[in-house]
Amino acid sequence: MDFAVGNSGSLDRALHPLMARQQAVLSAIVEWYVQTGEPVASQVIANSSGLSSATIRNVMAELVDAGYLEQPHTSAGRVPTAKAFRLHVEQLQGGNRLTPAMLPERSRSQIQNRLQGVSGRELFLERTSQVLAVLSSGVGVAMVTLQENDSLEHVHFQRLATRRVLAVVVTRAGVVRDRVLALEQDLASDQLEAAARYLNENFRGWTMDAVRAEIACRADTERNEYQALRRSAEELWQAAMLHQAEAAQVVFVEGVSNLIGNVYDGQRLREMLAALEAKERVMALLHAYLGVERKIGVGASGVRVVFDMEAMAPEMQGLVLVAAPALSEGTHHGAVGVIATQRMDYANTINAVNYVAQLFAETQGAA
Repeated sequence: MDFAVGNSGSLDRALHPLMARQQAVLSAIVEWYVQTGEPVASQVIANSSGLSSATIRNVMAELVDAGYLEQPHTSAGRVPTAKAFRLHVEQLQGGNRLTPAMLPERSRSQIQNRLQGVSGRELFLERTSQVLAVLSSGVGVAMVTLQENDSLEHVHFQRLATRRVLAVVVTRAGVVRDRVLALEQDLASDQLEAAARYLNENFRGWTMDAVRAEIACRADTERNEYQALRRSAEELWQAAMLHQAEAAQVVFVEGVSNLIGNVYDGQRLREMLAALEAKERVMALLHAYLGVERKIGVGASGVRVVFDMEAMAPEMQGLVLVAAPALSEGTHHGAVGVIATQRMDYANTINAVNYVAQLFAETQGAA
């Protein structure tokens, strides 16, 4: 498993070195805070550690000075900082707890049941965003990238109104695109059926760009009685592919409401929700941190944990991205992941993301 934590994918090795006692206290604070969401008092840790409250207070003061803890209010306990969560994730990795095999059987069953029998990549990734939102209590995100070499399986046109046509294009990778087209000339239902039949009989298995190029090339070679049919098919195909180009990536975002109970600043919550609803922002983050358009290279696969997304999107401050590319046969086909507050169950979330990425490679690679 290729695992990385930080702001750009490389493991953060610049963490302040801690003594064993400091690490133990910090781990206890992080785990307690993840469970309760409340600032952690020294007495809580003392009760479970066997150390005195005075000793715990001294250690906590050292951790505050080192940037691992902060005190939200004068009389309150301490809460972990992003630096503490980074170290927590690194320690999980060192303890061999970050692997799909460590995902609880109940979570594995939920994922398998949700994805069982799903053949198309787009539907698979859409289902992934839904199940990850449930498992993480965060926002499940997924993106499917249409491949340049994806080939045509079937096209269908249906007349909706004057010069308005529904186009449904199905690729052999299982991606389904439906768009309403505005045409320059009106076409009757029998003309649409003939155009679809012409495309399906002549171009099934061809790449999208190859279909467009060949239709144009045939303009001077086909017999006259086919010219009207060819022109209709060409107009429909060009209109459909224009919309296809605009939707080269499709983003699924599920569970945005899960953030509402974890963010108490109303203005910042509104900004977060607006950013997540603007799927272009999510797409940009996935591209930036996963490189989802690249071929696989050294270090290009595996889970990424990103704590400082605000570097790209200020409204994402306080949120963490846990994501992995959806890979098969050396190519990125999209991404799967979770966006959640820093207070998340990191082991389960990372293992769930890794597991669904693994299932994608196993079940969708030959699609």
